[in-house]
Amino acid sequence: VTMADGYDATHPILVSRFVIRDSHAKARWLSVPEIFMYSSNIGAAKMALDVGVQGHHDFLAKLGMLSRSPVELPETGQPLVPSRWREINTMTIAFGHGLSVSPLHMASGVAAMVNGGILYPPTVLARAPGERGVGRRVISEATSLEMRRLMRLVVEHGTGKKADVPGYMVGGKTGTAEKVVDGGYKHKAMLSSFVGAFPIHDPKYVVMAMLDEPHGSAETRGEATGGWVAAPVVSRMIARLGPILGMAPIGSDRDDIRQAMRVNIGRKTDGVKHLASY
Repeated sequence: VTMADGYDATHPILVSRFVIRDSHAKARWLSVPEIFMYSSNIGAAKMALDVGVQGHHDFLAKLGMLSRSPVELPETGQPLVPSRWREINTMTIAFGHGLSVSPLHMASGVAAMVNGGILYPPTVLARAPGERGVGRRVISEATSLEMRRLMRLVVEHGTGKKADVPGYMVGGKTGTAEKVVDGGYKHKAMLSSFVGAFPIHDPKYVVMAMLDEPHGSAETRGEATGGWVAAPVVSRMIARLGPILGMAPIGSDRDDIRQAMRVNIGRKTDGVKHLASY
């Protein structure tokens, strides 16, 4: 799958007795950047099928998402993984259902996505400045750059707008999942999250916030999704962390930064593909 590809997200997907639909459906063909930007479940499921069941499983295993975190804490839990990894599992895991990992797993995986493609073991032990553990490559530098561009797109134009912090170039991804109760999903009981990196053109830090069963309010227009309740938490954290860390604000309108973060979004109208640049 490349940034120039796309998938038809016009209609929900019927799989056995399940229906995969988009919460805020665009009901049209979506480019890969749009699938990421708008959190399209339909597009993500179709993309994962193209990767393949085995390829999808093996990539998540390479990211450490299927095993206990190696951090130096005995209390770390084992991810909740399907007993049988079938096509339906690949489709649902692609958009966040069917696999449960810890926030530490998520933050470590996202760090590898944005740092140039190297997965480093998480640690709670202090290290000397510049010292790193032994990491291993999980994606290419070119793919990591594309991921940074997609994560910035989410904050500038997608579901994560409320995570933005002027001067700190936040990029990230929203997450909203129904909780598993007694073997099924409990509607209206959600885990809402946002994971962000900054400054996204040259990432130094990853910040994640996860809220357990948040409720909508008048301020969030009744919504309790990651974009409405978790993204603002990350925004406020980064706004305070940046100065503490001694990071000088930068202008997101700088030509070099804008060029580095530019994304071309393909769109199809009447069967003809067009490009819009962000």
